[in-house]
Amino acid sequence: MVEVVTLGCRINAYESEVLKEKLAGVENLIVVNTCAVTGEAERQCRQEIRKLRRDNPNARIVVTGCAAQIAPKRYGAMPEVDLVLGNREKAEIEKYLNSPITEKTIVGDIFDYDSYDRYVITGFEGRERAFVQIQQGCNHRCTYCIVPYARGNNRSVPEADILHQIGELLERGFAEICLTGVDACSYQPSFSQLVRHILERFPNLPSLQFGSLDPAAVDDEFIALVGKYPNIYPHFHLSIQSGDNLVLKRMKRRHTREQVIELCNKIRKLRPEATFGADFICGFPTETEEQFENTLKLVDEAKISKLHVFPYSERSGTPAALMPQVPVEVRRERAKRLRQKGDE
Repeated sequence: MVEVVTLGCRINAYESEVLKEKLAGVENLIVVNTCAVTGEAERQCRQEIRKLRRDNPNARIVVTGCAAQIAPKRYGAMPEVDLVLGNREKAEIEKYLNSPITEKTIVGDIFDYDSYDRYVITGFEGRERAFVQIQQGCNHRCTYCIVPYARGNNRSVPEADILHQIGELLERGFAEICLTGVDACSYQPSFSQLVRHILERFPNLPSLQFGSLDPAAVDDEFIALVGKYPNIYPHFHLSIQSGDNLVLKRMKRRHTREQVIELCNKIRKLRPEATFGADFICGFPTETEEQFENTLKLVDEAKISKLHVFPYSERSGTPAALMPQVPVEVRRERAKRLRQKGDE
């Protein structure tokens, strides 16, 4: 049977389900769906590949995903790996497995890719919640982020295909549908319009949820929908990253700390039971102690209760990696303090 090993984000989780269904019945195959969000994530990918080879000496190992897209030669040079496919080639993995190929590494230019895989999945193994991918790629260039170079430009799944996918999953008994994407709020022509059309088409959908939301792109139309439709699950995860405006500017984020607080307050006014989670990076280059304390204060001021905290990790190829770095021990200490704040 085929084994698909998923490393990284919800997008990878969705795409791994696609791979499992496409490759059902294939014998002695392991597909590693990699992550490249940080240098540490890549290190863990390579470690996992070596372990898989030790445990499965006779299996065919295919490496794909973001790390394969960013560093194809590195993975192609690993003796444990039989084939490396980029993110655009991943969508047609069966083509590469079923035809004679002399190349070990097949990774195209992701910025030339303006399509997506139309495959409709029928379920999520071992899960009660199903992820539905609504878009791919990102047109923004946050200074710490390599993801656009792994996923390409923003491109949206047509609304009709999304509605069809949700309908299939609801028929199969999934009660929780989570919309996800690399930059979901940049869905075109309108994220809020898509949400409204989903709720109009499926009024009995028990729970509509969202992956990470960009505070700069959450508009008043979306907030009004939150107030109107009780089947929008009242927990919202925001990609905040810092509570200091100068650090946010250096990150090239598009929101301020004041906008985050205002957004949370607007939603709570309509749904008092609403809770919020957030991603934070601690020890971003140039971050001072005072600037970090602004992040601690933001957690209190916006009443954010579920924190995903990461000490900053240099990612080669990003502008932030060239900035003056905060000592690693300081990054870790700040991350520990922020996690404690979340626990409180």
